[in-house]
Amino acid sequence: MNHSNPIALDHRDLGQDMGIFAGDPLIGSGLPLWLPAGAIIRAELERLAREIARADGCQGVYSPVLGKRALFERSGHWAKFSDDIFPPMPVGGDELVLRPANCPHHALIYAASRHSYRELPIRLHELAPMFRAERSGVVAGLSRVRQINLDDTHVFARPDQIAGEAARALRSALRAQETLGLPVGYVRLSRGGDDPAYLGSAEQWEQAEQALREAARAVGLADRGLELLEAEGEAAFYGPKLDLQVRDGRGHEETIATVQLDFNQPERFDLSYDAADGSRQRVVMIHRGTVGAMERVVASLLERYQGRLPLWLAPVQLCVLPVGPQQDEAARMLYDELVAAGLRPRLEVDGSLGARIRASRGRRDCLIAVLGATEVESGSVQVIDVAAGFRGPVDRADLVPQLRRAHESRCQTVCRDLRGGSDVPGERPSGPS
Repeated sequence: MNHSNPIALDHRDLGQDMGIFAGDPLIGSGLPLWLPAGAIIRAELERLAREIARADGCQGVYSPVLGKRALFERSGHWAKFSDDIFPPMPVGGDELVLRPANCPHHALIYAASRHSYRELPIRLHELAPMFRAERSGVVAGLSRVRQINLDDTHVFARPDQIAGEAARALRSALRAQETLGLPVGYVRLSRGGDDPAYLGSAEQWEQAEQALREAARAVGLADRGLELLEAEGEAAFYGPKLDLQVRDGRGHEETIATVQLDFNQPERFDLSYDAADGSRQRVVMIHRGTVGAMERVVASLLERYQGRLPLWLAPVQLCVLPVGPQQDEAARMLYDELVAAGLRPRLEVDGSLGARIRASRGRRDCLIAVLGATEVESGSVQVIDVAAGFRGPVDRADLVPQLRRAHESRCQTVCRDLRGGSDVPGERPSGPS
């Protein structure tokens, strides 16, 4: 977000201006509809999440959004979070529940086969919905919803692999936030305390917390300008965790990604592996999120960039505007070239040029391309990049390849390398430099 802007818009206002999401009383509070522009942003985030998961050796899985109440009683979620779980639905003699978390399903996927110590770690990834029975008075836009679509991975590892797997997860979470341009304030080691509700032995907690410290050192937080701050008593009841903490434009602090150790699920589901000596040993479970929850991340991105998203995320990457009917054919050819290159252009021909430019700015289209007689004759395009404060002619032969490279590399700025541009009067960059 541009913190120098005295009037920072809330993601709900931006979402309405840009056509990102909507709600309807017939659906209910906290259940947003993703409109086409919002679906584009979400699809790009999901693509990033899957690429990071594949690079880390994660295997994709799918699991149902429902489970028996008995599943969540066994996992411990029912006893701990029953007030936040939707009421059971009686079906065929069973009580089915919309899942409040994905980990019990992934635990059963791991348990479906017998595993050797030589196979570990096993990393199961799913972009999966889960459900929270949030009260109507607290749901808001995309930041507090009843269905959360989470970039979720569960790692099943040996105890000696904890530090390495935690470092791998933390490194990927930091890389995801850097790609998104969401600056991490610090990393918090959320530790246990004296509360008897914490599961596991004191020795188990001490070893786990030390493994997370080793992971943070291995990632080199100091070299990234980040601190590791320890917070006693902030851990989940089933294990310590590393949290990536960020602040929004209003100064509110929240967790954007987590690396969480879990002593609870392996015990409750008897998750084990065949050790080198032939014995059966308890596996360690690590919850890891890199990109995070789609709803929360989109809300953060909209406010961070005040709607002017980087090109790779922008629903409309280039709005093509012919000055008059004489330039319609050239504008259509440019539009078709952009589509063929896998980009997301929009062609606007009706109305005055000024009205079309204002409409494009109101939608926060990433770039505006104007084609008049001069541009068509010279083989150029007049490009406006509001976020970068750029306006100038760009060789048409260069434009499409440059945009494609910017899209594929997920770079934060588009017009950095363009020649001959000038500052757009009265505009300032609204994204991070």
